[in-house]
Amino acid sequence: MREVPRVVWLLAAGVFMNAVVSFTFVYLFVWLTAVRGLPVPEAGLIAGTGGVGLVAGNFTGGWFGDHLGHRRVLLAGSAVSGAGLVLLPALPTVALLPVLLLAQYAAGTVRAANSALVAVSVPEGARRQGFAVLRFASNAGFTVGPPLGALLATRTSYTWLFVADGVGTLLFAGYAARALPAQGVRRTRALRPARADGLWAALRARPSVVVLLATIFVTDTVYRQQYSTLPVWLAGHGIGTGAYGWLIAVNGGVILCLEIPATVALRRRPPLPIIGTGLVLVGAGYAALAGGAHIATAVTMMLLLTAGEILYKTTATAYVADSAPDHLQGRFQSLYAGASVSGTVLAPPLGGALYDTAPGALWPVCAVLAALSGAVLLAAAARWRGGAGEEAGEGVVGQARRRSGWRAGWASAGRSD
Repeated sequence: MREVPRVVWLLAAGVFMNAVVSFTFVYLFVWLTAVRGLPVPEAGLIAGTGGVGLVAGNFTGGWFGDHLGHRRVLLAGSAVSGAGLVLLPALPTVALLPVLLLAQYAAGTVRAANSALVAVSVPEGARRQGFAVLRFASNAGFTVGPPLGALLATRTSYTWLFVADGVGTLLFAGYAARALPAQGVRRTRALRPARADGLWAALRARPSVVVLLATIFVTDTVYRQQYSTLPVWLAGHGIGTGAYGWLIAVNGGVILCLEIPATVALRRRPPLPIIGTGLVLVGAGYAALAGGAHIATAVTMMLLLTAGEILYKTTATAYVADSAPDHLQGRFQSLYAGASVSGTVLAPPLGGALYDTAPGALWPVCAVLAALSGAVLLAAAARWRGGAGEEAGEGVVGQARRRSGWRAGWASAGRSD
């Protein structure tokens, strides 16, 4: 962990503070229906539009970072998102949809900027630890945030949830402006190599990244069924909200305890087999539900799901960073960030439709999709390890960087800031 630069710890501290108050999305639907009195379809449209904005921000935030600077995108996105959340409770219903869309889009660009800043600040070989630190901070904040939000809503009003979230996001922008150094500020396009590849050419030259993104996209839609159809399925079998809350707590607690140690222990191992194994474990988790709706099977499912998440999420983020050309680091991170949250939009409608038409098929389908995704990645890893263009544990770009040596610290981040 000594290889993780100080700037990543500073960024992680800010991410933790921001995550503690980022509870709006947890209670948004309840606020729209119970407080604003909107019918369920209209509330679903507004909340779903916010999810679309979040995914779009993740997919495009890296482009802004590569051209304008990742630190600048973090600051601007946090300011726009925070201001939108503060204003939301005072807006008429007709204005909720566009403002929430903008606020969530800005939040998505911030997420992409956070990942890109870690990618350009941490030397190759230590990026897994860097991303594990960032995920630890985010998960720790999310563990504290929802109970705090529930307390705030019940003791005061839902209005203060948005105000606290918005003000906290604005404070994060102020903290980042002061804590994150801005040395060597340059536009990436000014330092772009004369014959540098564009995004699509770079992806064609890195087929492992394309395969990884596709498998993550599929698996995330499966993974996020735990937040949509799983509680409905449990409730339908007599397992109430309290037990579901404890299941989510198991997920967060195990991640906080084990993700960093696991990342450090496996940091020298080739990444693609680790990621593929993680995806297979996600499938195994949903397969465990074939044993019936019991607390024991639900806990087994969550433990397997969590083990898979620990293996694949940090490792996959670092692998994409290690594979990216310097001038495309932000866009590569955006592609991964977008793929890794696609399930927030796709999981509820797809899983809900399947559960409504064939409830007995939902968990087998989820298990097969995640397991197949993992198998595809494991087969691809074996092929490339066999000499089809990439060494085990490193992408093509990573090999060149390792041979030429890493160009140190935050000065590298400055090229993208």
